[in-house]
Amino acid sequence: VQLLESGGGLVQPGGSLRLSCAASGFTFNNYAMSWFRQVPGKERELVAALSKDGADQSYGDSVKGRFTISRDNAEATVYLHMYSLKPDDTAVYYCAKDRYFRSWQSPYFEARVDSWGQGTQVTVSS
Repeated sequence: VQLLESGGGLVQPGGSLRLSCAASGFTFNNYAMSWFRQVPGKERELVAALSKDGADQSYGDSVKGRFTISRDNAEATVYLHMYSLKPDDTAVYYCAKDRYFRSWQSPYFEARVDSWGQGTQVTVSS
């Protein structure tokens, strides 16, 4: 399994950013995918998760209404669309693969993840 994130960077408060995660090494459309984030000294937290077909979603409370997760199964890619960014959104963002075949759970938990990307830094600052 390989998960390769891209799209991170520096953005001003109120701005937008789109993260991408290119997946390989498994049958992408059989697994839920998710994004988590982590700030140094804090626990990793769920940002958003998406079922294998995109029909079901789960979001962390701090991003509801501002972030949207989507996927392109033909391209084996999952996206995180981030809007109205705040300084508190500054973190390393990780793409993750669910461990269970054709399964979904909401709320979504980190314990369901079996593979992680290397992470991409998002910094929200003026």
